[in-house]
Order: sequence, then C-alpha cells, then structure tokens
Amino acid sequence: MGWLNLLGIAVGLAMDALAVSIVAGMTVTKVTPRHTFRVAFHFGLFQFLMPVVGWVAGRQLAGVVANYDHWVVFGLLALIGGKMLHEASRGVDVDGRADPTRGWMLVMLSIATSIDALAVGASMALMDVRIWLPAVVIGVVAAVFSALGITFGGRLGSRWSFWSEIAGGCILIFIGIKVLVSHIF
Repeated sequence: MGWLNLLGIAVGLAMDALAVSIVAGMTVTKVTPRHTFRVAFHFGLFQFLMPVVGWVAGRQLAGVVANYDHWVVFGLLALIGGKMLHEASRGVDVDGRADPTRGWMLVMLSIATSIDALAVGASMALMDVRIWLPAVVIGVVAAVFSALGITFGGRLGSRWSFWSEIAGGCILIFIGIKVLVSHIF
C-alpha cells in the first residue's frame, strides 16, 4: 500500500473524530491541555486499535461488523447528541454538564468514531497488507486531528455557549444519521 493511499485512508477515518472533537471542545467550559490530551489520546488509541482488531479477525468478522456497525455508531452518537440537546433545552449550567472528555462518554465517543476502522482493518487482512504501519499512521492522524478539533471547538464554544451545545448535539445526531443512511442505501 502506497503512502498516499494510506494517508487518504487515515484522513478519511479521522474526519468523524475531528467533527466529534470540535463538538467536545464546544461543550467544555474552557479547553485545557488535559482535555486536549485525553481526546487526542483516546481517539488516536481507538483508531489505532480498531484496524488491528479488524485485521486479526479478518474475513470472519468483516461480514458480521458490516451488518451492524452503522447501527452502533448511530445509536451512540444519537444518544450523546440527544443528551446534549436535552441539557441545553433544560438550561443546564455549564458546570453541570457532563464532560465529553472523561469517563464512559469519552469511551463511547472513541468507539463510535473508530468503528469504521475495524472494517478497514478487516479489508486490509483480505488484501494481505501488514497492519502495524497503517494502524500507527491511522492512530497518529486521528490524534492530531482530534487535538486540532477540540482546540478549535473550544474557541467557538467560549463565544456561543448555549448555541454551541445545540449545534453540537445536532451535529452528532447528523453524523450518526449520515453513517446510517450511507450504509442502508
């Protein structure tokens, strides 16, 4: 596999992580280096691990994952986006919101943004491509995009706190719907 193809795959896989990172940055009161590290580390780690898991599972898992991965992504993103919309509509104070860079919410977002990398890993196994270099490149690109995304989102969110949470929830739900529709049709 050539470098250009590998970078194209890595950038394509990192787009969901970038979008979700921007949303996370918009919902955090003030983005700190700790927030940035947590998001970049987790998104990069999951983007690294999922192709490896997909590659190891190979042909058997590729068919199974393709049948339901879009539903998992949609469910996770709709759940988190819906929670953000609910908190915004209730007028939850900024300090009372759940921090998307911590705990189970971060794990769910990491899974949701990296599930497509599982299928990429399985397809690489079918093409007899060694997985370690692609997995590292995919993980590093996702981590860099995530760090940039949360930083950018933090700058947007500090200006438009209420509206950024509404927009963020809608964006997460939209990404989930986009993934679902693209797999169904």
